[in-house]
Amino acid sequence: MMRALYTAASGMIAQQYNMDTISNNIANVNTTGFRKNVARFQDLVYQELRAPGSPVGASVVPTGQDVGLGVKVGSSEKLFTQGSLQETDNPLDMAIQGDGFFQVTMPDGTTSYTRDGSFKRDANGSMVTSDGYFVQPQITIPQNATSVQVGPDGTVTAVIPGTAQPQQLGQIQLARFVNPAGLSPIGGQNLYTATAASGAPIVSQPGLNGAGSLQGGYLENSNVQIVNEIVNMIVAQRAYEANSKAISASDEMLQTAVQTKR
Repeated sequence: MMRALYTAASGMIAQQYNMDTISNNIANVNTTGFRKNVARFQDLVYQELRAPGSPVGASVVPTGQDVGLGVKVGSSEKLFTQGSLQETDNPLDMAIQGDGFFQVTMPDGTTSYTRDGSFKRDANGSMVTSDGYFVQPQITIPQNATSVQVGPDGTVTAVIPGTAQPQQLGQIQLARFVNPAGLSPIGGQNLYTATAASGAPIVSQPGLNGAGSLQGGYLENSNVQIVNEIVNMIVAQRAYEANSKAISASDEMLQTAVQTKR
């Protein structure tokens, strides 16, 4: 059987995965804090028919002879480039300019990380995510507080009736990672968990030790560029079609060989 059939089939499978990745990016073009995925490919093993440097008489062959057996998906990488900022009417909304993640306490007590800073107040005044997860460190806003503000350094202040000066309610901390691409996405408000590949979180105050600063009253948009994704989709579609044509051509060649008569 011709190798081309299986080689082209591996290309079609790889481009299907590529199209799935692009579709997810396009679907999340308006998702706050979303980070786009990029599919990375690797070539498969090569069948070596003649090794370079093989002896031929008193000399050696200058080049070898091998044939590749297709392609596979090597990885799916998150790109943590900065997204654009959009002003909102919620004083608890926060956008990170630069490196870092907000820390969120999950129901099981573990910590997850996100770039989505669309925070709210629960019934007790605690600052939580849209799914009700507590922000770390936990900050409680009094019910009678007014003029809540978040400073670039993560300081949360509010005006309390009966006080002359704004009162500090807490301090937002950001977590950084040596390899953010190694974080494991779990979905749900763009949450990630730390892995051995990402390294341990480096927690610091916004604006210090390489952490980005905060913009209160803003949200960070997705870093998906819709025009680039459309172009990538066209390229993936054409690559898929080219591999399918390679299968058709191989089938026709086999059909010709089978029908050949002496």
